[in-house]
Amino acid sequence: MMYAAAGVDITAAEENVRRIGRHARSTHGPAVLGEFGAFAGLFHLGRRLRDPVLVASTDGVGTKALLGAELGRLDVLGRDLVNLSVNDVLTTGARPLFFVDYVGVHALEHDVLEALVGGMAAACREVGCALLGGETAQLPDLYPERHFDLVGTVVGAVERDQVIDGSGVQVGDRVWGLPSTGLHTNGYSLARRIVAEARLDLASDPGGRLGQPLADALLAPHPAYLGALEPLLPAIKAIAHVTGGGLPGNLPRVLPEAVSVELDWGAWPVPPIFELLREVGGVPFDEMRRVFNLGLGAVFVTSPDVAVHSGLEVGRVVPRQAERVLFRGA
Repeated sequence: MMYAAAGVDITAAEENVRRIGRHARSTHGPAVLGEFGAFAGLFHLGRRLRDPVLVASTDGVGTKALLGAELGRLDVLGRDLVNLSVNDVLTTGARPLFFVDYVGVHALEHDVLEALVGGMAAACREVGCALLGGETAQLPDLYPERHFDLVGTVVGAVERDQVIDGSGVQVGDRVWGLPSTGLHTNGYSLARRIVAEARLDLASDPGGRLGQPLADALLAPHPAYLGALEPLLPAIKAIAHVTGGGLPGNLPRVLPEAVSVELDWGAWPVPPIFELLREVGGVPFDEMRRVFNLGLGAVFVTSPDVAVHSGLEVGRVVPRQAERVLFRGA
């Protein structure tokens, strides 16, 4: 019996490396050593930092991959994977250095893989991050036909004396937010079930409230917040990337035990996709805020005297309450 008969095509794997290599190499600068396709990637840290701390994070796009595959929007998924990972290390004040990916597939489909990696490479170029390498695994017994899993790891660096850890947050500090574009990469298991059970047409705009087809609203890209936050990093005390768990689940991760955050509901725009899902699915508000970002993709804290022009003031730090995140006016 041949390996291909068991569902693993070695020749196709070699072609895959050749096709995606040009995308990865487009992100390489002088810090990347060696050739793409080796067993491991090499990155020269150099003397860019005095006392560097390396920061790493691993994540995936979850079941948004199912929707993206269904609609043929694969490059968006690649961009999402890089951007959400960059946002995670950014919460410590770190800038991204390099990114590696893992794609698990039923069988190799070159156009699918090239679109995914092309999206990753485009996002890496935008944030100055090298796509150093990755792994494509053919696992026909693990993934159903035309299904795949998409996971990535980013490594960044920050000066040790510039690490942002939230320890300096205190009562009276100002809380700022950066708007989300929609669901980003969280809550898709619930969103997809609501859409399926209500038999909503992805090509239409249900009720005319979205201003775009439902598919576009659901697949809105997960943005990177590096450009908006980088100039502010010296003045920021804490940053939360609002992912799974929503605002109540993510803000406490960067707060000292002695404080809570009070948010002013209505201080930021909530994309209409969330209201559509709430109404159609009959989802309680408490559940909505635990599952979705509800319009804030990142939240950060500064001293009261700091003026911010690239974010919205959305609340304040208050003495510790039973709830770590309170919604005033909701």
